[in-house]
This record gives sequence, structure tokens and C-alpha cells, in this order.
Amino acid sequence: MLKSILLTAATSALLLTTAAHADAITALDPFVREVPPGSPTTAAFMTLHNTSDSPVRLINADNELTAHTEMHNHVDVDGVMQMRQIEHIDVPANGDVTLAPGGLHLMMIGLEGAVSEGDKVALTLTFDNGETLDITAPVRPIMPMSH
Repeated sequence: MLKSILLTAATSALLLTTAAHADAITALDPFVREVPPGSPTTAAFMTLHNTSDSPVRLINADNELTAHTEMHNHVDVDGVMQMRQIEHIDVPANGDVTLAPGGLHLMMIGLEGAVSEGDKVALTLTFDNGETLDITAPVRPIMPMSH
């Protein structure tokens, strides 16, 4: 009987902890870059907002269009901006991190077919605290960056 009560209490505490963290991360203004047919890649952008008192790391991203998604950043190498794969994206406690063209982004690799304005793309983001976030991102055109 005591084991049953303790098990119930432990399970309830775990569920309450999970519920408290379930909405800690939100994605604001997510979108996927429009690309023409034949382009092997596209990218997803958004602002990740963390309402918890602990920092979290985005450690994985999946999408419905491609078999492979990588986290990328742009770095200056001898005056030339180069894209680099990174292991994770840090989201500060009670803060934001912005994924935007020319900076942090989710690179979607192995695209088959066009991704056109008005389409919607399902993405699943996984964080190091065990939280996952399912989002739907509309496809939008992005003007090329000028140098």
C-alpha cells in the first residue's frame, strides 16, 4: 500500500514538472525560405523564446520535407562570411535567440521539389531538457542579402 502511494506521488510530481516546462519554449514568427524547383536545400528561421529560469539548448530539428536538418551559423573567415554546421543553439533563460538569414538557421538538406510561398512546413524541435516543440512554418520569399 505504501509503495503504491509513493509511486502515485512520484508519478504525479513528474507529470507536474513536465507540465510546468511543457510551454517554456515557443517559436515566434517561424518561416521557411521559398526556393525554386531543383534547389537541394532550404532553411527555416524563427525566434525561440524561453520563459523558464534555466537556459536550454536546441539539440535537434526535423521536418517533413527533407531527411536531414542541420543547425548552422555564419562566421567571418578572413573577411568572408561562411556557413558552418553547429552542434546546438543556446536559448538563454528568460530570453530569446533569433534564427535569421545571414545568421543562425535550420538548414533543410535533401529537398525534392519546389517550396513555394503559401506552403506550410511542419517542424519538430528537440531541446536538451527533453522538451519538443512542434511548429508549422509558412513558406515565404526572402530577398537576397546585399553586400
